[in-house]
Amino acid sequence: MCGRFVSSSPPAEIARYFGAEVVDAELAPNPNVAPSSDVYVVYSDGGARRVDAFHWGLVPGWAKDLSIGNRMTNARAETVATKNAFKGSLAKRRCIVPAEGFYEWSVVPGQKAKQPYFIHRPDGEPLAFGGLWSEWRGELGGEPTVVRSTTIITTAANERIAPLHDRMPLMVPPGDWDRWLDPAWRDVEAISTLLVPAPLELVTFHAVSTEVNNARNKGEHLTDPVGPEGVLLTQPAAPSAAPPDPAQGSLLDG
Repeated sequence: MCGRFVSSSPPAEIARYFGAEVVDAELAPNPNVAPSSDVYVVYSDGGARRVDAFHWGLVPGWAKDLSIGNRMTNARAETVATKNAFKGSLAKRRCIVPAEGFYEWSVVPGQKAKQPYFIHRPDGEPLAFGGLWSEWRGELGGEPTVVRSTTIITTAANERIAPLHDRMPLMVPPGDWDRWLDPAWRDVEAISTLLVPAPLELVTFHAVSTEVNNARNKGEHLTDPVGPEGVLLTQPAAPSAAPPDPAQGSLLDG
């Protein structure tokens, strides 16, 4: 699953990284994003690639109210093509949710509390979570309202993340961004071939403070490494010594 992540980059920087235009959206940097927050999303309106702020927790257009979004923060890759809440968006409303990394919790032998870990790229560059989006129209407080919302697709964990958790966010490689974001690409069978775990070399992790357990805590120090006794400090080795794929991009690129 993906229940918490880090979103600290400003929209202009995200737009440059993903080759998008910025819509009128400005969120505070958030090192501890929780479900039901507004989050940055990269999507295509069919003409241009854009960055905007959507509600995290997908609300299908047919929903009677917004409360269904509380149960729609993640969509499992294995069933996303068949679930009524997601299959329409998979066909034509795919998006990318940018993140500097995400958190996961793991059991520590002999301890009641789980240990949180920060999972990120070894080179510190952003991750491109594969997501879906939807548009809901209705009334809130007697006023006509339009709410755009998103969910993050999850896959089975790769061998590096498996010691922590059995799920991880889908990560879309740069070579697939154009297809993934294209609303005209509606070949669900072909789209489903992209719903696979990220390569081992794309991610690394370290233990962090249990302060991250409280979504109200927002300090930048939340991603700093810690090493309490009993914490998993080793990771499965990547199959080769090759560095992360440079095609993933860099915020340092011009």
